Amino acid sequence: MRRFLVIALLAAGTALSVSAAERPTYGPQLEGFDYPHPVRRYDLDSQRQSLSMAYLDVAPRGEANGRSVVLLHGKNFCAATWESAIETLTGAGYRVIAPDQIGFCKSDKPERYQFSFAQLAANTQALLASLGIERAAVVGHSMGGMLAARYALQYPDAVERLLLVNPIGLEDWKAEGAPWRDVDAWYAGELKTDFDSIKRYQREVYYSGRWKPAYERWVEMLAGMYAGPGKQQVAWNQALASDMVFNQPVVHEFGGIRVPTTLFVGQRDRTAIGRDRAPPELAARLGDYPALGKRAAAAIPGARLVEFDDLGHSPQVEAPARFNAALLQALEAR
Repeated sequence: MRRFLVIALLAAGTALSVSAAERPTYGPQLEGFDYPHPVRRYDLDSQRQSLSMAYLDVAPRGEANGRSVVLLHGKNFCAATWESAIETLTGAGYRVIAPDQIGFCKSDKPERYQFSFAQLAANTQALLASLGIERAAVVGHSMGGMLAARYALQYPDAVERLLLVNPIGLEDWKAEGAPWRDVDAWYAGELKTDFDSIKRYQREVYYSGRWKPAYERWVEMLAGMYAGPGKQQVAWNQALASDMVFNQPVVHEFGGIRVPTTLFVGQRDRTAIGRDRAPPELAARLGDYPALGKRAAAAIPGARLVEFDDLGHSPQVEAPARFNAALLQALEAR
């Protein structure tokens, strides 16, 4: 019996190692990972260099309603993560633009770049102008929510309405007392990122300990870049982005948003940048999304709050049909 158990354990260990070895690896611009729609490129000059920005431009299916929706991804997400929302929106007659920001996913990852939400907003505005889109509904998830809020503040006339999906930055972590770290420290942490660390973090923080096989695809998407030949390039840009997120809060300017706004907040979310280095008593109270969502809705003039009691950080991934229905309702509401 003991011999049988040893053989079984060895076989299980071998199976696990083979599984890890067989996980896909991708290039620094996510080469090898297929998006649900053709990837287009927008070339721009920014900060004394030529850069290429990847994006999806998906036409409406059936009768067009003449409206456009821009989908802004989070730090640990890509344009492809909006797959189900794109299908729903285009089916309802919307034109959908989903960019990968500079430094992320299929876009260029420059060795030197001053990351700021204002710069990413300007890049996004330049992309939309090149496509002839003067006004659009802007949807931002996670870090993309911080970017969407900055975009609405920076280009209010270009925003038909603002829709924020579990945006991070609903609190100022640095002002709350989370310790600052330099870019080199962010980079050292990013270099340790792999499939297991991404899955562990998302399971605990995004999905309150719950997990579905459908989430694995998006973990593999990220982990494949960290395991690929451009790992250092990917990690460095992610470190620069983390520094931007921590040091450029937009929450203090919510009162200046002057476009119709809807917040979609999964109540099980616990995302808080800097919690890993915060004192225990501070870490315990950061990322309280049930409270943060209400506070943000009260701060943004006329904002509407949609709460998902049983969902976490990514309602569009966790319960796509329910989220997409709520998104359409918010887009079509007077």
